[in-house]
Amino acid sequence: MWAAQILLAIIGLSAGVAVAGGLFSFVIGLGVVSDFADRTHTGEHILLYEDSVALGGILGNIFFIYQISIPHGGWLVPIFGLFGGIFVGCWSMALAEILNLFPIFIRRIKLLRCIPYIILGIALGKGIGAFIFFFNRW
Repeated sequence: MWAAQILLAIIGLSAGVAVAGGLFSFVIGLGVVSDFADRTHTGEHILLYEDSVALGGILGNIFFIYQISIPHGGWLVPIFGLFGGIFVGCWSMALAEILNLFPIFIRRIKLLRCIPYIILGIALGKGIGAFIFFFNRW
């Protein structure tokens, strides 16, 4: 019976490592991390950034699975939410950029003006929607 449990643990761990590796390589492949490094002119630290992304995912899973609490960590929640929102927003924009979503959409609807306002509207809508969602949960 314990051999079956060990086998299941090995299969589960292997599947988790494969899925996490695929996700992190997808994030790195989209160019989110390299774009951050390019915009901040800190390209010499790209390996540190990639390691930080992987470490953040690993620690986030460990904290979630084992229900580890941080003493007096309530003040970190808004900071984490801000950085998490920035990262997800940049990730989605990088994916849209890779797929050439915006140029195709703008060409199809023949939109020539107000593009910065539309992008600002998308960002504000995402921010206000997240605020309402989290405010209603609290």
